[in-house]
Amino acid sequence: MELIWIYQSFIIGDDSMTIIYRVKLAFSSFLLLYVTAALSQTGKLQEEKELEVVNFNSIKKVLQQDGLSQAASQKKKQVAVMKSEQLSLEKNRFNYPTEDELWGLASEFWLVKNAQVLGWDFEKPDYGIETSFESILETIGFYQKKFKILLVNTPSMVRASLPGANGEIIIVLSVPFIRSLDLSKLEISILLLEDFFRLEAGYFKKAVGTDKMKKLAGTSFFGQKADLSVLQELLKNYDIQINQKGYSFQQQFEITKKMDIFLKNNPDLWNVYFRLLGKIQSFLKINVQYKDYVKLYPSPEMQIKWISPEEKVL
Repeated sequence: MELIWIYQSFIIGDDSMTIIYRVKLAFSSFLLLYVTAALSQTGKLQEEKELEVVNFNSIKKVLQQDGLSQAASQKKKQVAVMKSEQLSLEKNRFNYPTEDELWGLASEFWLVKNAQVLGWDFEKPDYGIETSFESILETIGFYQKKFKILLVNTPSMVRASLPGANGEIIIVLSVPFIRSLDLSKLEISILLLEDFFRLEAGYFKKAVGTDKMKKLAGTSFFGQKADLSVLQELLKNYDIQINQKGYSFQQQFEITKKMDIFLKNNPDLWNVYFRLLGKIQSFLKINVQYKDYVKLYPSPEMQIKWISPEEKVL
């Protein structure tokens, strides 16, 4: 309707034909321009959409590939770490014990091996020795010391102090021996103190330890057969030290003087020690069953002389 109205309005006047032609031409140009613009704009948007889709899919594919690549790389690293840790754990299963652990293992193995001879698996009353000995240690300034006291039912081995693991001390003591001497808890504890000082001085480890033990301790035998001779050599040296060799006069002198120094601050304990040495000396002179005692622990008589107060010349 609007187009007809424009056409009719332009018929009036002298130049009506010219005007009509111009109107038609202007209208046609405008319509063509509009359609062209519309078509052109619609085509551009479609291309842009296709381009965006193509670009997005391309980027998405790259991102996916990159992500998969990173995930695969990360997975490989994790697997490598896990394999390394697994191999480390596997190797640790084939490590020799540390030197400290070897001492504890050897001592316990020796006790089990000699269980029948020592007779430590027997019923015995609670002598209260552990509490008494701990009290003695604390009195002279040794706190939180770890120790085990193993009472054995044999006269063939009177006493011994063995190294345990993690700084523990294993003290072995013959029940027939302390009964024959009729020792009190305090006297037994003083006797154990000597053994404590001997082990602390390192005499036992120096006499029993081997170069092979020091070389192999804590190392790995992964991929090869374990060298069990290191334990066999230790156990052999245990037997020699405990039953045959014992301690030298020099070592006994050092321990006796150390007892003297630590107990002098407590005269009551010092007197108990001095009388105990005299009791052991008298007992050994008349009891041949313990004739080998002085070969292992020389000599109660000399010990008494080493700590006896000097006589003053008037």
